[in-house]
Amino acid sequence: MLIRLTKIAIGAAAGVFAITIGVNNVFDYGTNLDVVRHIVSMDMVPRSSLSSRSIHSEIIFHFLYLLIIATQFLGGAIVLFGCWRLCIVLKATDEVFNQSKELVILGVAILFLLYLFGFMIIGGEWFQMWRAGAYNMQEPSFRFIVIFGIVMLFLNQADLGSGK
Repeated sequence: MLIRLTKIAIGAAAGVFAITIGVNNVFDYGTNLDVVRHIVSMDMVPRSSLSSRSIHSEIIFHFLYLLIIATQFLGGAIVLFGCWRLCIVLKATDEVFNQSKELVILGVAILFLLYLFGFMIIGGEWFQMWRAGAYNMQEPSFRFIVIFGIVMLFLNQADLGSGK
């Protein structure tokens, strides 16, 4: 029972974390929009043969940033809804509890992919964020990847002998 409660608590913490990031991005919209603008326009990156990848459209900057925020809210909400479902089946059989973890794992996977694919691959490599000085968000992105990855691994472990 303790392991199940721990999985629910850690999952819920990951969901609250994601939603908090989204809320911060809504209430302090301009700060990280500026980061998206500099990364996607590649204006803080020394010129190279990759500079042709840069985008200079305010509409696209806002679209990408809103996509990031929406993904943070979506992933966090799915995680929290999945944790609520796990609370309902807390005392169920191992099979039922394990099957019920799917939504939590889906939500955490969405968040993991946001930071791995969106920030590290697209931002970091495609738009060369790692060369953008103060606008290099790879370190915080990596922290989020580690957090969501560890949560996903822990949640994905089968619960055996915890239920009826």
